[in-house]
Amino acid sequence: MIRASRPEGLTELIGSTAIGDWVTVSQERIDAFAEVTEDHQWIHVDVERASTGPFGTTIAHGLLTLSLVPGLIRDLIDVQNADAVVNYGVDGVRFLAPVPSGARIRARTELVEAVETDRGVRARLKNTVEIDGSERPALVAETIHLFVSTP
Repeated sequence: MIRASRPEGLTELIGSTAIGDWVTVSQERIDAFAEVTEDHQWIHVDVERASTGPFGTTIAHGLLTLSLVPGLIRDLIDVQNADAVVNYGVDGVRFLAPVPSGARIRARTELVEAVETDRGVRARLKNTVEIDGSERPALVAETIHLFVSTP
């Protein structure tokens, strides 16, 4: 866990890392994401066809995996005395390996930057989404968060 008693304390924690719990990416979750995004490509939703396809099973949408990052890192960083945390952006997103239906994933997060601004502390986290049993991660992405405190 990356923990600071106040947003400004993040500047002293650069280089800190945390690893999250495993989360299963079920076919039901993949199907629900397909419905919301209207992306029904067969490699994601057609279990029978995908069984003979390039991955041997259905796989999660890359954007589904990316969208899980906030939940995967939620318990990895704890900043006290911040009134709100705002998503500021995402840099360097790369989808490196498919996530098969039923696979377990988790986040490995490193605080790589924390800058005090007039709006709060802007923190950059390097996130690697790991797949249980795989040498290659599913994705890497740097998420940027603004920790806001009211005076």
